[in-house]
Amino acid sequence: MLQKLSLALLGTTAVIMSANPASAVTLQVNSGPFSSYADAKTVTFDDGTANDPNGFVTYSNITSNIVQGSVSSQYASPYGDNTKFLTIAPSGSNVAGDSGFVNINFKESVNYFGFYAGSLDDYNYVDIYKGNQLLKTFSGADVPTAIANGSWTSSQANMFINLVADTGETFDRVVMRSNGIAFETDNHAYRLAQSVPEPNAILGVLAIGACGMTSLFKRSQHKVAVKG
Repeated sequence: MLQKLSLALLGTTAVIMSANPASAVTLQVNSGPFSSYADAKTVTFDDGTANDPNGFVTYSNITSNIVQGSVSSQYASPYGDNTKFLTIAPSGSNVAGDSGFVNINFKESVNYFGFYAGSLDDYNYVDIYKGNQLLKTFSGADVPTAIANGSWTSSQANMFINLVADTGETFDRVVMRSNGIAFETDNHAYRLAQSVPEPNAILGVLAIGACGMTSLFKRSQHKVAVKG
């Protein structure tokens, strides 16, 4: 019985070792201007800056990207949002937020990032990176249940978008960019991946368990030989 259990544990370890690590990030949505993830930290832009009060996120390539209200042919406040928000327009378009893209760098790995999107368009893009590796690119057209037509008032173009890493996966950089006017977002939320066991840690536990069971089996066999 002990031998079978030991072999079973070793077999489980082998399966995990041979499995490829997860490399996917999926999209989810919820209504309202804030994340539905209770353990998420949030950057609101309410003070007119892209500073993270929690100290884990750094924004770069910010110029005139933080605005408030709506200006025709430049940007529109996400529906029901009267606070300051982030807008991104193509470089050289001579409107507010024409930096072309914004880099969002996390000091520690995260497994979740979300944002309230306003007047979502199919030319709005989000790139997810782990180091220099591009894990996934999403456009407004990829968002579930969304109609990325730039509507200022439709719930299908103004929604909270959640980018969730698969189990065991993390990322540390997000790039938001737009090929048209504009990409408006607010209340950026993220969740640190510290509390999620790393695949190597799980492997270690299984390996130790397998070795322990093997040792126990050998000791049992030795006792039987002595008694005999």
